[in-house]
Amino acid sequence: MDSNVRMAVTLEEAPWLGWMLVKALMRFAFMVANNLVAVPSYICYVIILQPLRVLDSKRFWYIEGIIYKWLLGMVASWGWYAGYTGGKLNIAKGILLSRPVMEWGEDIEAISKDEAVMLVNHQATGDVCTLMMCLQNKGLVVAQMMWLMDHIFKYTNFGIVSLIHGDFFIRQGRSHRDQQLLLLKKHLENNYRSRDRKWIVLFPEGGFLRKRRETSQAFAKKNNLPFLTHVTLPRIGATKIILSALVARQENGIPAGGDAKELDSKSKGLQWVIDTTIAYPKAEPIDIQTWILGYRKPTVTHVHYRIFPIKDVSLETDDDLADWLYQRFIEKEDLLSHFYKTGAFPPPKGHKEAVPREMTLSNMWIFLIQSFAFLSGYMWYNILQYFYHCLF
Repeated sequence: MDSNVRMAVTLEEAPWLGWMLVKALMRFAFMVANNLVAVPSYICYVIILQPLRVLDSKRFWYIEGIIYKWLLGMVASWGWYAGYTGGKLNIAKGILLSRPVMEWGEDIEAISKDEAVMLVNHQATGDVCTLMMCLQNKGLVVAQMMWLMDHIFKYTNFGIVSLIHGDFFIRQGRSHRDQQLLLLKKHLENNYRSRDRKWIVLFPEGGFLRKRRETSQAFAKKNNLPFLTHVTLPRIGATKIILSALVARQENGIPAGGDAKELDSKSKGLQWVIDTTIAYPKAEPIDIQTWILGYRKPTVTHVHYRIFPIKDVSLETDDDLADWLYQRFIEKEDLLSHFYKTGAFPPPKGHKEAVPREMTLSNMWIFLIQSFAFLSGYMWYNILQYFYHCLF
């Protein structure tokens, strides 16, 4: 009888499993086609715009940033239509239902024109995709953003785009740490303000939660620090370099190296720290493979924001900065503990309940940028084919 039940369950699941396989193959094929037209088109646009880079660098990086934002929007759309951060396909009715990301805490769009560093907890490769989607509707943030990512991302399909845009790939490991921090400092000095960047995204934990948790807990025990389960203790090095390089220094109330008017005409420096906490239902993070293939059931991702003025960050000594940063991640632990128990983040001080906001993408906008990518690919193919025949 048990074997009959198992057989029945298997037969009932067969159509669903078959559909999942077909859908995964279709999604993978579309993703490959998407990359084959979008990434080369981006490179061609950047090459053809090089004269503008010489004549008007600011305008060049503005245009490059817009195309970069569209590319990230295409990546976001893969998860959007899989239902991990947005659309959920109802197969029976053949329609797309809304499954938005739920955003909690403070409204970060209000500071989208200011310089800010975003500190994010890191659970899986899908965290990057989630942020790519969440920030699409925050003005020009994505276009003017710099990412700090593990060096392994350099070798993905999107690696060359990130290299051109000016993102920084950091190599993990104690043996590389000092050299990488020096390279990061030089990279910021050469690329951040010259390309008119506003936000910088950092994952201070230095790796995925599942890989670093045990080491972090051992370090916490040795140094009499809190025992964390949902996050790990952050590393200080990259955060210290970013703050020291981008925060406008003051001398007796006057910006170092010039007067207040001169600084205002250039940059006010880093003004905010955005503490960002990503939470997945049942603490089951989404990786990039799931994001692309869509074989997991749809779920709603939750993102919580807290904004701190840079003047509240202790920068006097390394210990002060470490204490400040540790405290933020201890608070992240509390936020996630509350979320996993209740399904919601705790309310802010002075409020009885927390009210989330739906973050949605426009299906029409996604259609337009996808169409632009394929039309661009077709255009560049014909242009290159024409020159090839002229030469050969």
